[in-house]
Amino acid sequence: MTVSETTTHDVAETPALTGERADLLEMLTKHRQFLRFTTRDLTDEQAGLRPTASELCLGGLIKHVTSAERNWADFIVEGPSSMPDFTAMTEADWAQRADEFRMLPGETLAGVLADYAEVARGTDELIATLPDLNATQPLPKAPWFEGDVHWSARRVLMHIMTETAQHAGHADIIRESIDGAKSMG
Repeated sequence: MTVSETTTHDVAETPALTGERADLLEMLTKHRQFLRFTTRDLTDEQAGLRPTASELCLGGLIKHVTSAERNWADFIVEGPSSMPDFTAMTEADWAQRADEFRMLPGETLAGVLADYAEVARGTDELIATLPDLNATQPLPKAPWFEGDVHWSARRVLMHIMTETAQHAGHADIIRESIDGAKSMG
């Protein structure tokens, strides 16, 4: 079973975390909250708006971060087979991937946020129960990765955290462009 297939019924009681795992989870939780907070009190239509020169919208950013977290958590467990060979992707593959940055017809902000919460629960469980944060996997083939590089579970978790933080910043700019609301300040 992959991390993304984990449901609340499959998750065992999470032990109280201390040390490095608690720190990793606390920081990831903080950045997730910043990202989710940018969508407070918005309609589905507003979550799909692109008010800046960017193609990004708030709902799409949540979808992207959800997908990225799911894929990287699965990578920790399964290795590069859990991700596509990015060097072999076609234009159609890239176009389909671009859909994760948009709110598509029929998608709702509530649904996007629920998916994100489900993935977060699975990642939190992984952080709590992973036998070894030093365990490594070879990175998938991608033009942005150099040669034969391996990442530890710890490094992957830090990557998830930085992706979330970076996109929370993007989301804050988009939200302020929609209605002037700010996450901080």
